[in-house]
Amino acid sequence: MALQSATSGYNSEPNVIPMIDILLVLLIIFMMTIVQTRKAVDVQVPSSETAEQEQQSDESDQIVLELKEDGTYEINAAPYRKSELDAAFHQIYDNRPAKLMFVKTARNRSYQDVIEAMDIARGAGVQVVGFTPKEETAAESGD
Repeated sequence: MALQSATSGYNSEPNVIPMIDILLVLLIIFMMTIVQTRKAVDVQVPSSETAEQEQQSDESDQIVLELKEDGTYEINAAPYRKSELDAAFHQIYDNRPAKLMFVKTARNRSYQDVIEAMDIARGAGVQVVGFTPKEETAAESGD
């Protein structure tokens, strides 16, 4: 009979090479999915020359649609009924190269009123709609 050597027994050490391979593959998959789920927001930043020119130009170039608390509409402080908005927007924007409008709403106006006014403006060719920030009152600012 032959003597058994001490090294010929079963080896109880785990084989980690396949586990490392699997982890590397998973790492690559997760890295690829993160890149694909990233969302981008298009931002137009004016050049410094354009910003200086806009500051020097009159504010009459800006068109502001205001939805008043009493249910009326104003375009640059001129009152309009809802039925007159389409004609007013066409008159203003048909000859303009930049079709930009700002919307200012009262607190009590519904979301539907704002969306309907924006739809009328889009139908008249307005391409970019911006919202003016909420004005702080003395009660809100704590003064």
